[in-house]
Amino acid sequence: MKLTEKRLSGEELYQGKIIRVQLDKVELENGSEAMREVVRHPGGVSAAILTDKDEMLFVRQFRYPYAQVVLECPAGKIEPGEDPLEAMKRRQKEETGTTSSRCLDLGKLYPTPGYCDEILHLYACRIDSYGEKHLDEFLEVEKIPLAQAVEMAEKNEIFDAKTQVLILRAVRLVERGEL
Repeated sequence: MKLTEKRLSGEELYQGKIIRVQLDKVELENGSEAMREVVRHPGGVSAAILTDKDEMLFVRQFRYPYAQVVLECPAGKIEPGEDPLEAMKRRQKEETGTTSSRCLDLGKLYPTPGYCDEILHLYACRIDSYGEKHLDEFLEVEKIPLAQAVEMAEKNEIFDAKTQVLILRAVRLVERGEL
């Protein structure tokens, strides 16, 4: 098996401020054809931001698709041409008012590979300084001890996938003395 699909044709169904939606016709490896709906997204960043007391910073924010407030790690989209690390530092400052000089690159995550091409770049860092937030959205910042955050993820009290991954990665980094 080659496990590939070849794009035969496509059309853009929607162009928004952040996403585009495409409908593509593809040829499967057995020669049959299928349709693929694809959300095109510019990509994003998110970070496990820790205090010197091993507390992790989270934001509570209303998320319209779920019609509820969601607890998650600070995150945001990457602007065109923006370096992911710089995007993370920008979002950290905007959402939490903090800065970090040393940030560990934790790699990429595909949050919804079945229909979206978004790539999230994940980071972990320790806070160097505190300052003013520069919010362009409504959210609340919350500190949660890392051990408690792990328990919350294990008990399915945190629904956001990137946040679950960042919590579990952060605790391992702290345990190994790498963060």
